[in-house]
Amino acid sequence: MARFINPFTDMGFKRIFGQAINKDLLIDFLNALLEGERSIKDITFLDKELLPVYREDRGVIYDIYCTDENGEQFIVEMQNQEQINFRERALYYLSQTIARQGEKGPNWKFELKSVYGVFFMNFKLKGSAHKLRTDIVLADRDTHELFTDKMRYIFLELPAFTKEEDECENDFERWIYVLKNMETLQRLPFKARSAVFQKLEEIVDIASLSKEDRMRYDESIKVYRDNLAVRAFAVEEGRAEGREIGRAEGRAEGRAEGRAEGRAEERQKIALGMKKEGVSVEIIAKFTGLTPEEIAVL
Repeated sequence: MARFINPFTDMGFKRIFGQAINKDLLIDFLNALLEGERSIKDITFLDKELLPVYREDRGVIYDIYCTDENGEQFIVEMQNQEQINFRERALYYLSQTIARQGEKGPNWKFELKSVYGVFFMNFKLKGSAHKLRTDIVLADRDTHELFTDKMRYIFLELPAFTKEEDECENDFERWIYVLKNMETLQRLPFKARSAVFQKLEEIVDIASLSKEDRMRYDESIKVYRDNLAVRAFAVEEGRAEGREIGRAEGRAEGRAEGRAEGRAEERQKIALGMKKEGVSVEIIAKFTGLTPEEIAVL
C-alpha cells in the first residue's frame, strides 16, 4: 500500500503546490526551476478562475495561479494526458493573463508584468524532442536575441526524466525525482539537504490526511485511475483498429493483385490467339494493351 499521495491527481497536486499555508513549497520549487534567473521571496495565490469579459467569451480555470512580490504572475498546471491543441491551449492561457493586465483609461502605458506558464506533463508530447525541460521564449528567429521576457513557457515532460536518487544534481532535479516517484516511495529523500522536503513528507503522508481530505483524495485517485484506464483502452483500441485495417488492406491488396494477374493472363491468351491468326502486332497491341515486346515473346 502506498504511503504517500499521488501528486498527479488533482487533489494531490493542489495539496502540494496550491495551499497558501504551504506556499513555501511552491516558492522553493519555482526558485529551483528558475535558479540563476530570479529569487522569489513571497507569493500570493490568485483566483484560479478568470470569468469571461463579455457574453459568449471563454473563461479560464487554472490549476494554480499566483503572483510574486514584484507582481510577476505564475500559472502552474498538471496535465496527465495530451489534449488536442495542447500547445495552443498553453498559448491561450498565458495570452489571457497578459490581456487581463490592461487597464482602462488613457494613463496606462502597457506596463506589463511577466507571466510564466509551468506545465507538468505526465506524457510524451507529440512532435517534441522528448526532453525533461523545454523553455519557450519570444526571441529573434535568426539571432536568438530575446525580444521580450513578458511571456515564458516551461514544459516539463516527466517521462523523459530517468535519473535515480543519487544522480540528481540540483534542487530542480530533486523536486522532479520526488514528484515522479512519490507514490512508490516509503520515505522521501533529500530531507537532510533541505527542510522543505521534510515538510513535504509530512504533507503528502496519507496517514496525516483528515477524514474529509482522505475521502477527497480517494475520489481524486479514482478519477485519475479511471482516466488512465480510458486512455489505455483508447490506445489498445487504436492498435486493434490499426491491425484490422492492415489486415483488411492486405486482403484487399491480395484480391486486387489476383484480379490484376487474372486480367493480365486473359490479355495474353487473347493476344496469343490473335497472333496465331496472323493479326498484326499493332492491332494486337491496340486491343490488348500489351507492348510489342510483350507480344513478341508469346
